Amino acid sequence: MKLRNAGRYILIAAAGLIVFVTGLVLAAISRDADGIMKTLPFILVGVGSGIFGGNIGTALKKKEMFKHPEAAKQMEIERRDERNQAISAKAKARVFDLMIYIFAAIILAFSLMQVDLPATLTLVAIYLFFIFAYVHYLNKFNREM
Repeated sequence: MKLRNAGRYILIAAAGLIVFVTGLVLAAISRDADGIMKTLPFILVGVGSGIFGGNIGTALKKKEMFKHPEAAKQMEIERRDERNQAISAKAKARVFDLMIYIFAAIILAFSLMQVDLPATLTLVAIYLFFIFAYVHYLNKFNREM
């Protein structure tokens, strides 16, 4: 892990905070808006909080790692450890298996509740994307290994 200055992450976090506050202000002043202005403030709040939280966390982590380079070296060794990578891959595989069943149940529930067809078809398209990506990588890894 390269120990760089955390300043750029703090700048990006500040930009995220600005986006977040902009969303809150827009939500407060546009109570009777229509169209995109009805949802834009909440999109800005979500995106802004995600940018802020992710980058402030990274900045704090970089700052601590800069203060303690031996801990940074140990974390890098643990990150590259084959056992930890295998554990992470197995956890991802289990979550994927769970996601497939939950996604199918949600699609079925949406169909039974007669949710708008475009919303249901969007979920079906995303579900099929994951299935096709799974089959693609399954074939790719079978050829490689």
